Amino acid sequence: MSTVEIKIPAVGESITEATIAEWVKKDGEYVHRDDVLLMLETDKASVEVVAEADGKLKIKVPEGETVEIGTVVGEIDTSAKEEGKVKQAEPASQKEEMPSTPEEGLQASHKSESPAPQGQSPAVRRLAEEFKVDTSQIAGTGRGGRVTKGDVLKSLSSEPQKEKGQKEASEELPPLPQVKTESVQEAQRREPMSRLRQTIARRLVEAQHTAAILTTFNEINMEAVIQLRKKYKETFEKKHGIRLGFMGFFVKAAVEALKAYPRVNGWIEGNDIVYNNYYNIGIAVGTDRGLMVPVVRHADQLSIAEIEMSIKHYAQKARAGKISIEDLQGGTFTISNGGVYGSLMSTPILNPPQSGILGLHKIEERPIAINGEVKIKPMMYVAFSYDHRIIDGTESVGFLVKIKECIEDPARMLLKV
Repeated sequence: MSTVEIKIPAVGESITEATIAEWVKKDGEYVHRDDVLLMLETDKASVEVVAEADGKLKIKVPEGETVEIGTVVGEIDTSAKEEGKVKQAEPASQKEEMPSTPEEGLQASHKSESPAPQGQSPAVRRLAEEFKVDTSQIAGTGRGGRVTKGDVLKSLSSEPQKEKGQKEASEELPPLPQVKTESVQEAQRREPMSRLRQTIARRLVEAQHTAAILTTFNEINMEAVIQLRKKYKETFEKKHGIRLGFMGFFVKAAVEALKAYPRVNGWIEGNDIVYNNYYNIGIAVGTDRGLMVPVVRHADQLSIAEIEMSIKHYAQKARAGKISIEDLQGGTFTISNGGVYGSLMSTPILNPPQSGILGLHKIEERPIAINGEVKIKPMMYVAFSYDHRIIDGTESVGFLVKIKECIEDPARMLLKV
């Protein structure tokens, strides 16, 4: 028998182990070269492992296990032959009688057992069996239309819970309102935190414990950028093949502000301040697996169109679970846009070891005073969280004012003033 081992691949520096999040293919299933076999979760991201040859899969390590890099978790029997998908016709004497009417055919189909759902992970099947969910009635959002755990949980949250019973009213006392009752165990759902979520939690607590975080706020009149975007939106998209958004303007504004206040672009290492003479801007992206911050490198050398294309590229990779470790490393400053979710104001948390993060929020029309007159303008609150150990209050205010000036008068970024 000729076999090919399936090993846990190296997925980046300092990563020594990974968790088998899901076996996409089943034990004993015939797989083809480049088929996705399993999904790994590391401290940084999810990684796909694909088949290196055609053959029959044998799983050696089940889902949920954490293994070291290089561990053999399965093998492919390349000497196995793929079973034919079309069976030879059986003799007429052995064929089942065809139903004489559609009604009889329908009755016969109900009598036969339903086949096990194909392409579903064991975790999905266990969850479906536990809550008695018919996965054939759920529209899958996974690869190839597969039903995921999230799809099952969503269907549970949208269905009314069945009553478990009602307490009988006491004859001596007035009856209590009839309510659904269930045990604590039945009313709870418990699942282990993914390695990515554990890392996010650890880093957020680390940021709070190791940095002296303060936040300063300001508001920006978005009218100039909105008018500029409205005027050139169609021409921009036709020429560059990408939608003109607001993030490109804010990345450019952040670069100008970082150049004016270089300590914001640095961090503390021991008793030293490290100044970075390059501008790698992390853009926070929300995904099903948690918040990820892919990095747009050397943003000072990119046009707004190139910045928008980079953001779209990394956002799609992150949401598809194909982001790499390298995509998330090397940032010097971060921008988080809570406005896409409707947030009006927030205090973003630093992304260690960085010393600053800019929080963007929802654009809302509000009355403001301009030259003694009250006018309605599209306004956005912005927040700048910073490490007070390295950045003083005057620098933090000046940094945010520089952002405000660049967005309210975009020509400043072109003229470098």
